[in-house]
Amino acid sequence: MADALLRHGLLLASHNRLLPLLFLPLQSNSPRLKPSPRSRLDAAFSAALPRPSNRSSGHRVRAVVEEGTDEPKWWEKNGGPNMIDIHSTEEFLDALSQAGDRLVVVEFYGTWCGSCRALFPKLCKTAEEHPDILFLKVNFDENKPMCKRLNVRVLPYFHFYRGADGLLQSFSCNLVKFQKITDAIEKHNSARCSIGPPSGVGDLLDSSTSQN
Repeated sequence: MADALLRHGLLLASHNRLLPLLFLPLQSNSPRLKPSPRSRLDAAFSAALPRPSNRSSGHRVRAVVEEGTDEPKWWEKNGGPNMIDIHSTEEFLDALSQAGDRLVVVEFYGTWCGSCRALFPKLCKTAEEHPDILFLKVNFDENKPMCKRLNVRVLPYFHFYRGADGLLQSFSCNLVKFQKITDAIEKHNSARCSIGPPSGVGDLLDSSTSQN
């Protein structure tokens, strides 16, 4: 009986010594449990996700409202007071008659014509350099009947007049061949008389009279 009690006491003593060990806090140098591969994968995925920020993004979408401008279109510009827009057959004939013996350079153009647009700034500069020459701008689409009577088939196209009805020269031209215009000005911009009416102007005069 005594032996049994002794053995029971020893078991209780050893049990009491083990209990505190189970509830001791882990020390800083104690080995840590390694995360499982699944835990590492979840952590990496969480780190890759974009973090919400209280600050607004630096890239802001701004609505751009284009303000209307009064800048004229390219064909509405001119090289000075000696460059005139022609809108009808009557205006064309009046401009020729009022020019007297001045050299008149007529440009037939289209607002949709790329060659006309490319050539136009240089033509304006030429007009500024020759204030004694009258430059007329004829919109082909606004004056198709008149242009057809004057045998204007391609654009840009030029007529050179001296006097009311005198056609001196006519040709098509683009920016690359602009020297043709310069040469024609040098050739015809001198004191001389009209050399006769161009083909088609008589028809224009008749049609203008009949419309009145």
